[in-house]
Amino acid sequence: MNFTETLKLALAAIWSHKLRSFLTLLGMIIGVTAFMVVLSLLQGFNTYVDEKIAGIGSNSFTVRRFSFEDFKNTDTIAEAQRRNKELTFEELEFIKERAQLVDKIGALALPNSAELKRGAVVMQDITISGTEPIIGDIENIDIAEGRFFSEAENNNSQRVAFIGAEVAQKLFPGGSAVGEEFTMRGIPYRVIGVQAVKGTVFGQSQDLFVKLPIKTYGANFGGLRNSRGIYFEATAKSPKLFKDAVEEVRTLMRIKRKLEFGEKDNFGILTPDAIAGLRDSILGPVFIVIIAVPGIALLVGAIVIMNIMLVAVTERTKEIGIRKSLGARQADILKQFLYESATLSAIGGTIGLILAKLLGIIISALLIPTTIPWYAAVIAIGVSAIVGILAGLFPAWKAARLDPIEALRAD
Repeated sequence: MNFTETLKLALAAIWSHKLRSFLTLLGMIIGVTAFMVVLSLLQGFNTYVDEKIAGIGSNSFTVRRFSFEDFKNTDTIAEAQRRNKELTFEELEFIKERAQLVDKIGALALPNSAELKRGAVVMQDITISGTEPIIGDIENIDIAEGRFFSEAENNNSQRVAFIGAEVAQKLFPGGSAVGEEFTMRGIPYRVIGVQAVKGTVFGQSQDLFVKLPIKTYGANFGGLRNSRGIYFEATAKSPKLFKDAVEEVRTLMRIKRKLEFGEKDNFGILTPDAIAGLRDSILGPVFIVIIAVPGIALLVGAIVIMNIMLVAVTERTKEIGIRKSLGARQADILKQFLYESATLSAIGGTIGLILAKLLGIIISALLIPTTIPWYAAVIAIGVSAIVGILAGLFPAWKAARLDPIEALRAD
């Protein structure tokens, strides 16, 4: 019996018991759907982190008051708060004057939130931050309209603003935002530029922000300290010199802060590798646990398929006897039942994949962009078929071993 005939028999057997086949498929459908949704979420999050790193630049790093290690537990946090001083513009100038491997370096201030007004339109809890003009070049900011700050605007603490796309759309729905004004804390600001649309992540818009020149931000928001403290962002002169540039800045910071040899850094330097490493350290154990849950669902699905195939063998004992009496070999019977169980699982895997894709579209719209790699889809259907084959081995072997005379006597 060739492959086509065996497959037709398997499909006919599945179709003749539609409800039972569907209930059998549920375990496989749920398992594959859960597995693919979880995988797409993890893949989407990894892609998001990688894009953020790429957006800032793999050649960029930041100098901050705290490092990742300072947040291990409450004791390390308390110790870091006592030990680590806030960064200063004097330290920034010290690095600028002496660094040989740093291409660009500038200061940013930690963000706060404020209310924006223009006429009758009010926007609440908008993220407000301050940056030096050079940050536009370091972060490769994508400008949709207008421009970023100039050195003169920053030095003179001018009330100009660079805003997100959603802020521009809501405050200035009738036309261009550039050159228009809005008020914040009763102070008017003139828009000089709008950033290109960035979209949403975890249901939160990335386009609801206002950037001010850092000196304007400090003057109008109560100084650059505590929750508005500054940090530095820098780039190396070339990717090959990246690690050396990081160590150069670390050394200059230690010299400026007069740290002794062997004394721990009282500041933090964050690199793309450190961010990626933190992501992997957090998601590694989580990945194993989360993937194990859908794996259990697949195992349950396999057990259900084996149970149903055993029932099918019992129900079709006479059919098996007739086929054997007409010349069907043990191998033909074995293939028939194996194809049937594998086809059931493959159909379940395909349906699960389709459901995962639909759920992925919904999740992408509400939370974070998700992606299902093509190889993962192939593996999902392949694994489903293999699970079906393994689950059908014993029932198929039992069917193939039936004595044709005894099978013909069955009711």
